Amino acid sequence: MNQDMFLNRRSKVHVPVGTGGATRAQVASAVREVAAFGCVFSEPLIEQIGTLSPIELKYWLREIVGVLRRENGAHLHHRPFYPDFPEQVLTASEAQLYLNAVLHYLTLQRLPPTENSRPAMLEGNCIARVIEPGSIPEFESLLEPLVSARTSLSERDTADVVWFIRKYKSDVFRLLPDTVPFREIRAQVGSALIQNVAGDARVDAFLQRNVETATDVLRLAVALNGGDVSLATASTRFTAMKRSMRRLLLRLLDHVPNAAEDVMHHAERWKRLAEVLHPGDYADKYPRALTAITAARRNEAPDSFGSRVETLLAQRQIATLTPILQNRPGEFARRLDVTLRRATEPESVLDAFEAVAPLVSSPILLQLLAHVRAPRPLPLRAFTPKGAFAKVYGVQDRREHLAPEVLARTARICEEALVTRFASLVPLGRCFIDPTLREYNVPLAQRASSKSLLTLVRGSRLPMPDTRFIRLFLWWKNGRGRTDIDLSAAFFDANFVFKQTVAYYNLKGFGGYHSGDIVDAPQGASEFIDLDLDVLVKMGVRYVVTSINSYTEQPYCDLPECFAGWMARADVASGEVFEPRSVFDRIDIASDTGICLPFVMDLQERRMIWADLGLTSSARWNNVQNNLSGVSLMLRALVHTPKPDLETLFDLHVRARGERAASPQQAETVFSPDQGITPFDTDLIRSQFL
Repeated sequence: MNQDMFLNRRSKVHVPVGTGGATRAQVASAVREVAAFGCVFSEPLIEQIGTLSPIELKYWLREIVGVLRRENGAHLHHRPFYPDFPEQVLTASEAQLYLNAVLHYLTLQRLPPTENSRPAMLEGNCIARVIEPGSIPEFESLLEPLVSARTSLSERDTADVVWFIRKYKSDVFRLLPDTVPFREIRAQVGSALIQNVAGDARVDAFLQRNVETATDVLRLAVALNGGDVSLATASTRFTAMKRSMRRLLLRLLDHVPNAAEDVMHHAERWKRLAEVLHPGDYADKYPRALTAITAARRNEAPDSFGSRVETLLAQRQIATLTPILQNRPGEFARRLDVTLRRATEPESVLDAFEAVAPLVSSPILLQLLAHVRAPRPLPLRAFTPKGAFAKVYGVQDRREHLAPEVLARTARICEEALVTRFASLVPLGRCFIDPTLREYNVPLAQRASSKSLLTLVRGSRLPMPDTRFIRLFLWWKNGRGRTDIDLSAAFFDANFVFKQTVAYYNLKGFGGYHSGDIVDAPQGASEFIDLDLDVLVKMGVRYVVTSINSYTEQPYCDLPECFAGWMARADVASGEVFEPRSVFDRIDIASDTGICLPFVMDLQERRMIWADLGLTSSARWNNVQNNLSGVSLMLRALVHTPKPDLETLFDLHVRARGERAASPQQAETVFSPDQGITPFDTDLIRSQFL
């Protein structure tokens, strides 16, 4: 049993069969202990832990509290440079702050703890997370939605899938579906099965069912070598393989139809893989595999589908192009916008697309629907390339105009295709959809998502609590050498014009206060920023961008641990500097980059916008007005890029297989941020609603 996984994904824990004897006082003590993390046990869970003995309860509670500590970031000691933060920063002069910083830079010493006592934290801004009891079958049911997802998995999702396979070994086949719909997940599951369930004939059967193309074989080889299965990066180094592994990959490739053409899509990677596969050694057994790899080695690339499409688009030969695109409906949907713009008769293009729209995947149709519903022209065209590192590029929207009736018909085609598809699923009955779900995006691509306390989709808007103070926090520990990570908050107005920043070089201003710069963390270090939201709003600030910068340029993936988050505080001078029960979210910073933008606050809408983005070069806080690069670009992209939202997705499902209810009490199925199917149930949404 993995209580960490169960608690994070379902807010449930498993209680083993106990021998009894725990007193009501001991149970009450357990309830009080988890309350320190903003959690409460449900009444059924309290009854179950009452069946444990005192020793059983002690060890069970120790495990649960350990999970809650790690989730909130309370498993480590937090002591900022100014131990009595924020009082010492508020009262110190600029000269004293400067001298303290210089002494630290020269000696690496920190200020000693003060003897000032702090009053207990004021009540009011704590999360009421209810933890329910869960059974072993409920825990085991976590695997199927993950591997049945129709979009990419995050690093944490993948780790949970691998945990199941490694722990259950051959018994995992009773939990796995016969086929895995998403190709990247096929490679990850196949790799884990090969490495952990060797010798079981069902592994070969699973691979035969789930490997359909040469690229599937390549992804499997990449996964076995710990590479990026999205194939967005070409950094995988293939190592020597056992003969059994070489035969397996060549046999799978040999059974692929049109393998030679497919191999050419990733010819250079196949050349590198061939160096360890040695296909010539098995020329008699797997001749088609050898032929395909030989074509890649000789660069015998046939005229590709993409090159033909681009040529016809450039020549505006749309009548010739549309039948070609119909052969690949997904590509047709991706290129529909540009095809319509270059067509003299867009209605004929839409007729052709409507014929194949039912064959387009749900994620692509949802993205197209959001795209055509967005206002024209877009304030910014932003692009997030596929890969394990989330980044954004942007350009001005200078595309040709599309008539409103063309956009409206495109939207109808997408809606009708989705409603028809969803109608074949199990009826939902009477459904209530909370309108606030329009603030949450559909989980379409999670491969670059970081592990966090609340699993959100990039661009989603989480309501901020009714509080005056927000405390940002950062914790890290040195890697192979001295590591200096800096926490900053940059302030922008409603027009994305930079106003001020609170950082290591400017500890206070605009209602923000920094806890002091620490440049060495052999035992770990913390930095905090307090934000007085009332003062910021009066100063004309709308957006607060949180930035985490590796000043010593180590990528976060090379650090033992690094995480950040935010707390809601009724009063910054009460309670400990780090109070677990005031933590609203915590995110692991582990990307292969030096700058991370985890979240943005919209003070006008009182929303926390989930960003989870990275930069590859230093952020520049000045001269960002009308600058489509760096932090300003990230902020504009988050605000302006159209994304499919959960209200739209669930509305399509209700239209297809349910009926609307006026309230949650009248509904059999509830879609809401805090009950029923929530935006945080990403594995269920990806597997059951896409």
